[in-house]
Amino acid sequence: MKRHIVIATAAAAALIAGGTATAVAVNSGDGPDGTRSGAPANVRVAAHDDDRGRGEDGRDDRGRDDRDDDHGREDVREANAAEVTAPQAAAAALKAVPGAVAGLDLDRDRPGLVWEADVLGKDGKWHEVTLDAVNGRVLNQHIDHEDDGTDPRGAKVDAAAAARVSAAHGTVTSVDLDDDHRAKAVWEVETVSKDGKEHKLLVDPRSGKVTAAPAHDADDDDNGGADD
Repeated sequence: MKRHIVIATAAAAALIAGGTATAVAVNSGDGPDGTRSGAPANVRVAAHDDDRGRGEDGRDDRGRDDRDDDHGREDVREANAAEVTAPQAAAAALKAVPGAVAGLDLDRDRPGLVWEADVLGKDGKWHEVTLDAVNGRVLNQHIDHEDDGTDPRGAKVDAAAAARVSAAHGTVTSVDLDDDHRAKAVWEVETVSKDGKEHKLLVDPRSGKVTAAPAHDADDDDNGGADD
């Protein structure tokens, strides 16, 4: 078992006792209960990991989370690297599978940077089409037997149009027709501006009106990874 030299300063105890602070060197290793063996019971051993000083939500004592910055920078890199826009990806997906697009998502996958499109085909089946985000070439196409997405066929404003009206807020990275917790379905569109800020917009599938998503919707997205 790897052993470490842990230096602990018993300053508080020394002040209470009226003595001087003493540095204690202890040979220690991890015990079976996660504590450091060989350390006195009243000596606290500092954690040696990348999350020191952070709470369970990953934020430091000032409420900041560097992971949010990393995520934002990655989104900017992906948005800048994509030469195929969301409307172009929708058109390419429909050329491969005639029907109606219910969702588009820009993502870095094993083949590289891709658009993943969910299409409700004219055959009544859900299809997932993976497109190269650089040249629009179809990389993969298969029937998704588990997809229960919202039917996009009744929308006057389709996925491509929802992406176009949202482009003023940045590069579109995601489009999804969603009716969860809502009386009527709306297009949820995510964009990334050049400064790395993410925007979540709602587009009415009947009128094409664009509004900012409520704050709680954005919070749900931020915490989505913890709930999956």
